Amino acid sequence: MNRLFVVNKPIFISSNFYLKKIKRKYKNKKAGFSGTLDPFAKGCLIVAFGQYTKLFRYLKKTPKSYKAVIFLGAHSSSLDIENIEVSNNIIDPIDQNIIKKELLDLKGKLEYLPPKYSAKKIDGKRAYDLARAGVDFETKKITSIIFDIKFLSYCHPFITFEISVSEGSYIRSIAQIFLDKIDQIGTLSYLERLNEGKLRFEDEKELDPLKYIDLPINHYSGTQEWFELGKKLSIEYFSQKEDGEYLVIFDQFFSIIKIVDQNISYSLNKVLR
Repeated sequence: MNRLFVVNKPIFISSNFYLKKIKRKYKNKKAGFSGTLDPFAKGCLIVAFGQYTKLFRYLKKTPKSYKAVIFLGAHSSSLDIENIEVSNNIIDPIDQNIIKKELLDLKGKLEYLPPKYSAKKIDGKRAYDLARAGVDFETKKITSIIFDIKFLSYCHPFITFEISVSEGSYIRSIAQIFLDKIDQIGTLSYLERLNEGKLRFEDEKELDPLKYIDLPINHYSGTQEWFELGKKLSIEYFSQKEDGEYLVIFDQFFSIIKIVDQNISYSLNKVLR
C-alpha cells in the first residue's frame, strides 16, 4: 500500500517508536518518516508507506514552522525540560518590548552549534543517545535561515513565539541565542512542529504526493511501455532537455528521471499512484 500522510507525534516519545505504533495501526510493515522530531518535541511528522518512502528527499518541506515556549530562569543540559533544573533565584520580569525586538532581530542567517541532546547523527549514532551515555563528542557549526518569527505572549516567566526556519534548524539552540541577547538563563519548556512546507497534520488524511514533490514536470512523447519496463530513454522524446531531475507523470504511475549531458537515468521508476 502506497500512502503519504502526516501524523501528530506526542511529547516524550521518539519518532521511531511512534512510527511503530502507526505501522501497527495501519497494519503496514514497509513504512518510514521524514524529519526526525526529538522525543521532547511534538507535532507534524511526515510518514509514508510502500514506494512512497522513497519520495522524502523530493518533497518540499521548507519552511518549517514551530511553536515554542521559553522558561526563564530554568537550566537544562539538554536545553529542554528533559533535564530541567529550576533556579531558586528570583527572575525579574523583562520589558515586553525588548523581548519583541530581540526576537525580530533573529531573522536572517544564524550560525551556531546544534545541541548535543539532538537527533543529529554522530558516527552513525544519535547525538542524544551519546549524550545520555556520557560520551564526550564535538558537533560542527551549522547555518540556519530564520524566515519569520512572531511574538505570541509573555506571561512571566514564559515567553511564547512562533518561528519559521530552514531545514535542519534547532529551535533549542536558537532559543539560547535569543536568551544571550536578553542576558537571561532559560530553556525550552514546549516545542511543537506546526508544518513542513505545506505538509501539516490533518487527521492523518491521505495526501497526493504529486502536490508536494518539489521537481519540475517533464513531458514525454514516447511510448509509455519504455518506462514500464525500465528501458533506456532517449532525450528527443522529452520537452525539457536541460540537466536536472524531473517528474514524469502517467495515468497509473509516475517516475523521476535525471538528465546529465543529454543522457537520461532513472532516479525512481514506476511509482504507482
